[in-house]
Amino acid sequence: MKSRSLRALAAAAFALALLASCGKQEEAKVEKGAEKVAAEAKAKAEADAKAAEALAREAEARALAVEAYVYAYPLVTMEMTRRIMTNVASPEGTRAPMGQFVKARTYPDASFRDVTAPNADTLYTTTWIDVSKEPWILSLPDMKGRYFLFPMLDGWTNVFQDPGKRTTGTKAQKYAITGPGWTGKLPEGVTEYKSSTGMVWILGRIYSTGTPADYKAVHALQDQMSVVPLSAYGKPYKPEPGKVDAAVDMKTAVREQVNALDAAAYFKLFAELLKTNPPSADDAPMVAKLAKIGVAPGQDFDAAKLEPAVAKGLAGAPKPAQDLIMGWLKAGIAAGDLKLENGWLFTTKTGLYGTSYLQRALITAIGLGANRPQDAVYPTSEGPDVVKKYSGEKKYVMRFEKGHLPPVDGFWSLTMYDKDYFFVANPLNRYTLSQRNKLRPNADGSIDLLIQHESPGKDKESNWLPAPKGEFILMMRLYWPKEKPPSILDGSWKPAEVKEAS
Repeated sequence: MKSRSLRALAAAAFALALLASCGKQEEAKVEKGAEKVAAEAKAKAEADAKAAEALAREAEARALAVEAYVYAYPLVTMEMTRRIMTNVASPEGTRAPMGQFVKARTYPDASFRDVTAPNADTLYTTTWIDVSKEPWILSLPDMKGRYFLFPMLDGWTNVFQDPGKRTTGTKAQKYAITGPGWTGKLPEGVTEYKSSTGMVWILGRIYSTGTPADYKAVHALQDQMSVVPLSAYGKPYKPEPGKVDAAVDMKTAVREQVNALDAAAYFKLFAELLKTNPPSADDAPMVAKLAKIGVAPGQDFDAAKLEPAVAKGLAGAPKPAQDLIMGWLKAGIAAGDLKLENGWLFTTKTGLYGTSYLQRALITAIGLGANRPQDAVYPTSEGPDVVKKYSGEKKYVMRFEKGHLPPVDGFWSLTMYDKDYFFVANPLNRYTLSQRNKLRPNADGSIDLLIQHESPGKDKESNWLPAPKGEFILMMRLYWPKEKPPSILDGSWKPAEVKEAS
């Protein structure tokens, strides 16, 4: 009995020990399970935090890249434009090698498709020069009272100087255009104009009435003009033939080419351009932002070296930036940078932009080469109001009351374009009405400009601006607008409304 009792006690003790052991093992398992869950939870929290941080970095990079894209847009667009306009061996049509003049000899006709919104008021005399290595000297002859304007644009599209009848008179003139940081001695009788960038576009215009005799007179002036590097000034000089780059797309519109660049290519080109076209001192806050996305003046840009979140942010920037630029057409009206008066959209904030980067980008996109407002303002109208479009199926009248023709010291014109901003073929080969036309006044002294497809009759054709059968666009040009009231510059004069004829 005693032996059985001891065995029973031993068995019970073993059972208790076994139960205790199992309990401890279960507790250990639970503890390990809890530790695993805790570790997994911690890992997930850390991963979530890293993902959130990456998303935040990506969003921040995208926002910065959108700003940077808008800021860079003029410089990139100028470069793409320069490549196309200078990619020829010798001057031909609207193109010429670097440092050589394009000399427009006549006004374009309705078959012209090289650039949108051509004009039939001035003959262009233009050239691209690189002043990053040495200055270039521009010589202009005595214009003998004729209206002319030779604005000089830097790489950021700022008109840093605008010699012409308004500013410098019409006597013979010589200018040395010097680049960033240049110091040296210039020949006597030469005025220095300092460019803040190596890239310079001289976008000259000379007024002509368009008659054979006046064309001949303007041609003589064009042929007396010269542009030479300082090292060749005063010596026999013959420019070398241009080097044609077969890789340059000569057919696709510049804006489409710029918009097609992905972020890596866009900012790589921008960084390269910054080496000879530095930012201004006022751009310092933007330069600090550029550094956060890997863009620094004077340094190469390599998207592969960016952290993944930043690279992803940059990749998503072009489309929203492009939308932001074109969206300024509406937002700019609310901000006061653009004006909409009587169906005419225009701005008096062009040529010098400061830190108004969106305004500068929009003008680059829709009107590259815009002048200072004191030199020219271009009201444009696509319809009698913001909803309706002009159509050649209807007849329109633009009436100027007596004494209320556009107030200018230079000249004014009204140009007809089709819906794509090209001239419209018509029986009169007339693309504009202007002060050089013999406009017939009404009995009360007012003047009606008749805008329609069919002739209004021989007795009224002096005031007729022929329209196409379909949609069309009107553009006014006010060169050297008066600065004292009435003036478009201060809003005391507004373009007249274009109304449907009753």
